[in-house]
Amino acid sequence: MSETPEPGVIGWREWIALPDLALPAIKAKVDTGALTSALHAFLIEPYTRDGRDMIRFLIHPIQRNQAFEIECHCPVHDYREVADSGGHREMRYVIRSNICLSGNAWPIELTLTNRDTMRFRMLLGRRAMTGRFVVDPSASYLAGKLQPHKLYKIKAES
Repeated sequence: MSETPEPGVIGWREWIALPDLALPAIKAKVDTGALTSALHAFLIEPYTRDGRDMIRFLIHPIQRNQAFEIECHCPVHDYREVADSGGHREMRYVIRSNICLSGNAWPIELTLTNRDTMRFRMLLGRRAMTGRFVVDPSASYLAGKLQPHKLYKIKAES
């Protein structure tokens, strides 16, 4: 009989990495109320390469830094209707990417949406966490703090 490993504990916000998108650090709100995960994206442009549906988008990975942006390219996994926390529905592109958190890596689905007005550039939804983590709502950064300016090799804003 194989034993299921005990889930790790994470806080209500954590630093994660999305290496498939060349994002070594992005602050995520851990949202057990959201089924799917969402990633901040703007200037979203679908295209075809070698007969495969692709998506190009830009992201501001660092909160309160609109000047620094990264261009991402990846295959389109799906295109579906998603309801936000206010009940507003919108069609969103869905991508798959590996996520790195707390020394573990695994693939998750992410919907792309503009989160410029939101406090967090990413929401980590419960589908991505199920069986892996339990959330301590009184804690933050249990997986460790990162210094995004050093990881992205940019000057910190004054």
